[in-house]
Amino acid sequence: MRIAVDASGGDYAPYEIVKGAIKAAQELKDKGVEIILVGKRPVLHVQAGKHLKKLNISIVHAPQNIDFHEHPMEALKNKPKSSIAVGTMLVKEGHADAFVSAGSTGAVLCAAYLLLGKIDGIERPALGSIIKLVPHAPSLLLDAGANSDCRPQHLVEFARLGNIYAKYVMGIETPRISLMSNGSEETKGNKLIVETHQLLKKMPGINFIGNVEGHDLTRDTADVIVTDGFTGNILIKAFEGLGDSIIKIRQVGQAVSAASHLRGRALLADVGISHMAKGMDFREYGGACLLGVKGTIIVSHGRSRAKAMKNAILTAKRTVEQRIPELIAEEVKENVNFVTI
Repeated sequence: MRIAVDASGGDYAPYEIVKGAIKAAQELKDKGVEIILVGKRPVLHVQAGKHLKKLNISIVHAPQNIDFHEHPMEALKNKPKSSIAVGTMLVKEGHADAFVSAGSTGAVLCAAYLLLGKIDGIERPALGSIIKLVPHAPSLLLDAGANSDCRPQHLVEFARLGNIYAKYVMGIETPRISLMSNGSEETKGNKLIVETHQLLKKMPGINFIGNVEGHDLTRDTADVIVTDGFTGNILIKAFEGLGDSIIKIRQVGQAVSAASHLRGRALLADVGISHMAKGMDFREYGGACLLGVKGTIIVSHGRSRAKAMKNAILTAKRTVEQRIPELIAEEVKENVNFVTI
């Protein structure tokens, strides 16, 4: 297996990206996984040179980089040798089995759509992001930001995509599929949600349990949470912000405990704050998988450091092992009712 990593993308590239790739390579040593660093060769040789022979790491030169402020489509057109374009082409040409990037999300999505293409029968690929607010009960939220404007059939498609990912990557035999709304009743929500609910009720092959509300996200209510990309992205960023705040509170509690010999750290653990903070920490899962394109693409947070990149690479490995794009293509081909009723 070969996993390409965008060594030029993200706020802390290349140092933290390379550091994370090295950590992943160490963990995957002797497991038949090669990590391909995509970026400026001279820089990467300085950062990772001594590890190239000891670990299964190689470098592919990509002299250009797409910044976050650039228009994704124009940047891809003007920078064909960017790390995002080169990394995606490695997947397209079969030189890599997956591509992981913490660079411009828009550019990564555009590159995947244009260079890899959508799986036949898929209208809207979606970002599936794992959240874990309940101990031992992770949930998959999609779309997490790829599609701001959606129609009911798109959300039905997301439910199908999420069902496959939850079943084969998360290991849930019969995933509970839910729809994000402002009420549990099937009449609650805007027009998009109400119409989608009626479609999902009739959809064969999925275990649709109905609507969930915001407070259900902290309970073991559903395995897959379906929403439009606009709402999903806001939810993900809200979790990240809350997680950062809890981590800061935890650090203050530990400092107070150390200074006054109080049991502040144990108290935080007792009330579950430590676990909740970990569950909302994007570094624990590394990135979101773009479901519905002809290849494995993992989109990582722009603030990713070494830990997040290591976990993103491990997520890519699990996704490749389970042949998720192939499974999606097979289900679409076998089920003509993949998104229609």
